[in-house]
Amino acid sequence: MDFFNDLADFSTAEIRELITLACRLDEKPEPRALDGKVLSLLFLSPSLRTLVSFQSAMVRMGGGTFVVSPDMSIHGLESRSGIVMDGVAAEHIHEAVPVIASYGDAIGIRAFARRENLDDDLADREFRELIALADTPYINMESAINHPCQSLADWKTMDDLGLPANGGKFVQSWTWHPQPMPLAVPAATVQMAAMRGMDVTVLRPEGFELPDTIMDKARQAAAMSGGSVTETDDRADAMKDGQVIYVNSWSSARHYANKRAEDKFKLELRDWCVDEPWFENAASDCRFMHCLPVRRGVTVTDRILDGSRSVVVAEARNRMLVQMAVLHQMLSSS
Repeated sequence: MDFFNDLADFSTAEIRELITLACRLDEKPEPRALDGKVLSLLFLSPSLRTLVSFQSAMVRMGGGTFVVSPDMSIHGLESRSGIVMDGVAAEHIHEAVPVIASYGDAIGIRAFARRENLDDDLADREFRELIALADTPYINMESAINHPCQSLADWKTMDDLGLPANGGKFVQSWTWHPQPMPLAVPAATVQMAAMRGMDVTVLRPEGFELPDTIMDKARQAAAMSGGSVTETDDRADAMKDGQVIYVNSWSSARHYANKRAEDKFKLELRDWCVDEPWFENAASDCRFMHCLPVRRGVTVTDRILDGSRSVVVAEARNRMLVQMAVLHQMLSSS
């Protein structure tokens, strides 16, 4: 495996193979599998789970990591081309990425959306420019429009719970957030559930429709897997017989890059906070999923997050396990 960038790059059989490997490595560890291997980790955006899960994954298989982040490691990192560097930044990304990559056997890169231009972010332009600078295998640790490691962990979490793939009802819901949020997790999640063959409903208020490119890609995956993808602003209808509700926040495409306009637009949407009444029409054992971090009392109430429906901690642990599988396939035979 030379890269892990998008679940859509893999067949369903290949994804299930990774999940089977993750389960095996959990039950029967291989503490020397990556002996002597080094994973370079470049964080241009903050992290908790992604950072520690990758570090733990490498250590558990005998490898090592180092972390580079402009906020903690170097005196500013410039990413703009053709600029005279007479400001704060002391290092340019064009030199930094090749050097960082050269110190490891693979590189993981995390770079959130700039949220300045919707078309640029939908095309994942910044991440593509970054990986073009590296000549080692690479892993997308979250870019403007994708988060494949999270989605692979979510797929495994649903398998662990015995939730059906083909025919299972998956609700992906927008929730209120005080900040405009990236499209990476919702885009990756709807794609994952569609590839899994589930009947996916994207629940969102008017004005927060996911861009057509995201929905069209998911619908194509659903057509191949036997699933379906629809969207609605009708909460009761969306949640009817739902077996999973996956919650996230994302920016309005109508007001992309305009926080003031979006803030005004969503003033009346504070009630989009998941609580028990949301589950009235759902399956009795409907599960609550979220990639974390999550804002209590804003995105979801304490009684849901701390209750039996929530599987967020299991999702987080599965991040480590599926990343072990990805790293094993990427590095163990090289």
